[in-house]
Amino acid sequence: MALSQGTRLGPYEILAPVGAGGMGEVYRAKDTRLDRTVAVKVLPAHLSSSEEVRQRFEREAKTISSLAHPNICSLYDVGNQDGIEFLVMEFLEGETLTERLARGPLPAEQVLRYGIEIAAALDKAHKQGIVHRDLKPGNIMITKSGVKLVDFGLAKLAAAPAGSNTSVSILQTEIGSNLTQEGSILGTFQYMAPEQLEGKEADARSDIFAFGAVLHEMATGQKAFAGKSQASLIASILAAEPPPISTVVPMAPPALNRVDKTCLAKDPDDRWQTAHDVMLQLKWIAEGGSVAGAPAPVVARRRSRERLAWAVAAFLAVATLALAALQLARPRPDPRMVRSSLLPPEKTTYHFISDSAGPPALSPDGTLIVFVAKDAAGKNLLWVRPLDTGGVRALPGTEDASHPFWSPDGRHIGFFAGAKLKKTEAAGGPVLSLCDAGDGRGGTWNRDGIIVFEPHFREPLFRVPATGGKPVPVTKFDESRRETTHRFPFFLPDGKHFLYEAASHSAGTDSELHSIYFASLDGGTPKLVVNVRSKPVYASENLLFVRQKTLMAQRFDPKSGTLSGEPIPVVENVQEDPGFFTAVFTASDNGLLAYQEAGGSGNLQQLTWFDRAGKKLETVGPEGNLWYPRISHDGKRILYSVGDPADLWIEDLGRHVRSRLTFDPADDSYAEWSPDDSRVYFSSLRSGGGDIYTKLSSGTGADERLATSPSLKGVSSVSPDGRWLLCSVLNSKTKWDLEVYSVADRKMSDFVKTDFDENQGAFSPDGRWVAYSSNESGRYDVYVQPFPGPGGKFQVSTSGGAMPVWRRDGKELFYVAADLRVMAVPVSTGATFEPGTPAPLFALRQRNDPDRHFDVSADGQRFLVAAPVGEEVSLPITLIQNWTHLLRERK
Repeated sequence: MALSQGTRLGPYEILAPVGAGGMGEVYRAKDTRLDRTVAVKVLPAHLSSSEEVRQRFEREAKTISSLAHPNICSLYDVGNQDGIEFLVMEFLEGETLTERLARGPLPAEQVLRYGIEIAAALDKAHKQGIVHRDLKPGNIMITKSGVKLVDFGLAKLAAAPAGSNTSVSILQTEIGSNLTQEGSILGTFQYMAPEQLEGKEADARSDIFAFGAVLHEMATGQKAFAGKSQASLIASILAAEPPPISTVVPMAPPALNRVDKTCLAKDPDDRWQTAHDVMLQLKWIAEGGSVAGAPAPVVARRRSRERLAWAVAAFLAVATLALAALQLARPRPDPRMVRSSLLPPEKTTYHFISDSAGPPALSPDGTLIVFVAKDAAGKNLLWVRPLDTGGVRALPGTEDASHPFWSPDGRHIGFFAGAKLKKTEAAGGPVLSLCDAGDGRGGTWNRDGIIVFEPHFREPLFRVPATGGKPVPVTKFDESRRETTHRFPFFLPDGKHFLYEAASHSAGTDSELHSIYFASLDGGTPKLVVNVRSKPVYASENLLFVRQKTLMAQRFDPKSGTLSGEPIPVVENVQEDPGFFTAVFTASDNGLLAYQEAGGSGNLQQLTWFDRAGKKLETVGPEGNLWYPRISHDGKRILYSVGDPADLWIEDLGRHVRSRLTFDPADDSYAEWSPDDSRVYFSSLRSGGGDIYTKLSSGTGADERLATSPSLKGVSSVSPDGRWLLCSVLNSKTKWDLEVYSVADRKMSDFVKTDFDENQGAFSPDGRWVAYSSNESGRYDVYVQPFPGPGGKFQVSTSGGAMPVWRRDGKELFYVAADLRVMAVPVSTGATFEPGTPAPLFALRQRNDPDRHFDVSADGQRFLVAAPVGEEVSLPITLIQNWTHLLRERK
């Protein structure tokens, strides 16, 4: 029954209720005799009705009250008043370990500290012949002074009839937290040793098993054993082995695996035999034993003698100095190198390349890693994973994030999303926009609150305060080197100098026009560091960069910006992102390296036919880096781009022969057929800008340049009469615009030019309408407006869309919705345009970037897709602690 404030049980005055459960009610009370706050537990009637149980309870309560230990909750008194049995205990302020674990696993330092304290408390009890029998997170309190074990040994006293081995804790208050649908309590079972579940007598080694389960949960945030029912849970405890801690928490001390595994041995004889042994093992790990990989140090005991002769004292002093010198001269063992892997969170996939999300980023201290992953709903979000505790969390408000980077204190994360540079707290919080950044390519943040970043992939670097403001340029292009982008800046330790990658879109992968530079916020001419197309990272006194999928390290002076020695290969087969001139790797200040091996989904494509339901029909040609396919008007050939930098190829469907159309080392892409299929119009980066070329589709004759300008251009459609080329043009002030090129006049003119992005234009089959995508509403949607105009526009998509393409008879318009489903819209064209209601067809698997990597057959019944080969698989992130060992091994 509930007790009201002011009720007295002997000298104890009830102040307020604390908690309640099936085993009784707990109150905060005042001991009026000693003027101290205590906890009073009122026991339920069924435990008080038996005189035998009450006598046994009082007898053993006296024994337990003698357990004086700083990590055991003291039992002060037991009493009975008016038929109410109650216990008086030490009042603890804090939270249970269960409550703390609801927020995730503990840092490694806390796991070891709390583990040592729990083991010490168990050791004290076991030496007095007391076994807890119900050790679990709910019976462990975390206070300012450390952990406190509650309900110590009382489980045995609440036994049912004599001879029964059933263990139910009298002091248990957390009843409802682990219920199955049938209402069975699993909290106790999840920490019971196999011998307890088999009805055998429990001893100290049973507590050690429970301790192992608690240790595993503290370190990983996951229960060591789980099951959907009481039966399956018991089966798991009796037969299953929990995953090693280091597979869940890669940064956990390696020796913690052995300690936990030995605690959880099924046979009691195979476990640690005393809690004292466990405590010593954990202390050794805490002192660094498992990191060094050497036995725990032996500390010599110094014995003093007050009356030693002065000569002996002098001798000892000299000997001590000599010993100290020897110890200093002796090389200390280096922390050993440890490899581990990070799989993506459950029901997600990593998207470092296929969604243009950029590589993961380690926090400066190496305790956290941030990355982009796609969740079960298809949303790309930032995720943060603590490496010293395990667990992982998505950051709300970071949809469509890319290229994350850290603040120097590791508290905030910068990233790009929604055409903005943004930041948020690593622990979660509001997302703040700092400035415009239409299509950013990396950022870096110094200790003075300055962010250097590239706002757009064809821009130099800018700086902006971390609080937001107007960006100011800090680099400018070197036209003599045909530079078209500065990206992936990286601040050096002084916070004034930084590294960055300078590249040219008109040069091949291995061109010396791609380089890493050393620059300063104070201005001045940047200094060339090394010719390579890779993002730069400075860590452990080395410059890290990737060359031909091999991660290289070379000694680097961050003050002068100079390299020394030779580059040394660190790891091979690193995942590259050729489209973004980077690779998937990151490093921290504490000797931690993370990278992804090449492979997985999104690296190879194959031209594949699908029907309107998404059923795979057949494949065309070989696998490769294929993209932007276009079907000829007669349906006999396919035009597409291959490689990086790209060249154009044509697949003859009747003869099953593929032939190369362009051979220039610069990128040739965004190709479209002429109306009679005799010519191909395409974009090229041969002069650094976006030039428009044409060539006979037979492959004969020279490439003919039609238009040239510094602005990047991509041909997206040809009018049915062949007079106009519709192009997406990147203008520095107005972002992406739609322009048309007159084939007769050889001139470009504006078609749709606003403060927003308009691209992916497509002429209707009658040439009177243009479909395109625009983000004027804050998201991309598909619009249609008359050509050449004037006239209003019609919104076709209803919930986001892009990549429009017409059916050849003009009766249907297809586009891709925000969730990557292909949508079909019945339309009526002529003097007016009348769209119908969009209907979903199937989910599209293509290169997930802003370009349309699919085409539709003339009758609209089949879809040709540059589809990723195989199932979507996320390769893990590989972590290497103390990676510099590899430098010594490979010299």
